[in-house]
Amino acid sequence: MADEGDASPAERLASLQAYRQALQQAADGGAAFANWPQVFGPLQAAITTHQLPVQLLHDLLDAFVQDIEKTRDAAGYANDAELWDYCRRSANPVGRLLLHLYGVHGAQALAESDAICTALQLINFWQDLSVDIPRGRFYLTAAARAQFGVPQADILARRQTPDATKLIAACAGAARASMLKGSQLVHRLPGRAGWELRLVVQGGLRILDKISAMDYATLSQRPVLRAWDAPLLLWRAWRMRK
Repeated sequence: MADEGDASPAERLASLQAYRQALQQAADGGAAFANWPQVFGPLQAAITTHQLPVQLLHDLLDAFVQDIEKTRDAAGYANDAELWDYCRRSANPVGRLLLHLYGVHGAQALAESDAICTALQLINFWQDLSVDIPRGRFYLTAAARAQFGVPQADILARRQTPDATKLIAACAGAARASMLKGSQLVHRLPGRAGWELRLVVQGGLRILDKISAMDYATLSQRPVLRAWDAPLLLWRAWRMRK
């Protein structure tokens, strides 16, 4: 609905607005859903049973809308504050919803969750430059491009200049710092959830390792995790134990 298929931006935005209305109906206890009953029937039960913070679901929809509008307008982000605010709505709600289900509500845990989720979103941006830019999605901010002297034309042409390499390296470094900042959350979640989160953290860090190993050339290549990365991820996850 947000970024697949051949729908126009106006059609995507209209569909998301209808989706949002169905979400609010579910949150308000409405009994019938003309659209997506397979989604909003079970979701309504989950909202009631687990007292889910519905605003977090609206935040995710806000991020979808923002992506459509910025892609439509060929617009990017001015600075890190704007980009991280997008992450606050596109990624952080997922972690907060999971913490809510596990009954973890402390301010420190929420902050660590936000740091991990923002890091995962940023890692995805820097991993996907070679596919996002042709689709009209620009996440390298104007301030960062100016700082490293990288013209927008070089980004649009996906020219891996030395300055572009330094820019992507700095962005990857910020993502790594955010992931490490939140990594102690793995010790606040019980049992399987904590171990799954360890693998999520290590998966993100491994992608950053791969970006570094290819000298940050993600304007032309997209690094991915492979089956043979699994033993390393498991070992690194095990090393995160207390």
